[in-house]
Amino acid sequence: MDSPSGFPPSGFPPPEAAEIPSAPAAAVTGTLYGVGMGPGDPDYLTVRAVRVLERAHHLVHFCKAGKRGNARTIADAVVPDPAREWPLPYPYTTELHPEDPAYVAALAAFYDEAASRLAEVLGAGRDVAILSEGDPFFYGSFMHLWRRLKDRFPVEVVPGVTGMSGCWTRANTPITWGDDVLTVLPATLPHATLVARLKTTDAAVVMKLGRHLPKVRAALTEAGLIGRAVYVERGTMAGESVTPLSQKPDDRAPYFSMVLVPGEGRRP
Repeated sequence: MDSPSGFPPSGFPPPEAAEIPSAPAAAVTGTLYGVGMGPGDPDYLTVRAVRVLERAHHLVHFCKAGKRGNARTIADAVVPDPAREWPLPYPYTTELHPEDPAYVAALAAFYDEAASRLAEVLGAGRDVAILSEGDPFFYGSFMHLWRRLKDRFPVEVVPGVTGMSGCWTRANTPITWGDDVLTVLPATLPHATLVARLKTTDAAVVMKLGRHLPKVRAALTEAGLIGRAVYVERGTMAGESVTPLSQKPDDRAPYFSMVLVPGEGRRP
């Protein structure tokens, strides 16, 4: 039976009588992907990384001016066409010390400008994949763009096999045993800091060698670890080289090189 008011007994108007405000259409933006490209050999790319590389509108890679980035070279195995390439050449690489105010200012401006350009593309609904050697969240340049864009656009980080993992695997050197503590050290640290850190850890990886190799060799010697140190150059890549650091006859070390100090912990 109808109620005196003419509404159903529930007390609510029938659906056709209610005014339902229309929701504003959500803005469609692109997704920012940080794609871990692994240690160098394309066979170490993850399935997820390959899927993102295949569908992203733009493949952004950091590089030295006039050269392709190593991360983009890895991607050639999946997407050899250059149509989607977007190089971001650094203003400096080794020309200035990282703590030089001019270097810091130039890098900050570089990341600000890159983030602004990417924001325009993402805002237009285009997906951007930033190719990162190793893992995007491990000493990666991607993090500087992530920090500037993460609160404005959807982000997905695709983890990758780290360079150090690729190096100790190709060196056939287990890095930690039992309760070993692993310390990862940038070779850019002062000599005294390297020595102090090396003396208090069970296993170590020293990265960013370059011109710092003589300092690292001296620090390992002072810490009593030179006999365990393994030098790996271009691990998993063409031109790979693995040798005990004590037997390396020179102090040359390219960008893609590191020193491993395996642990000697508990073994059942």
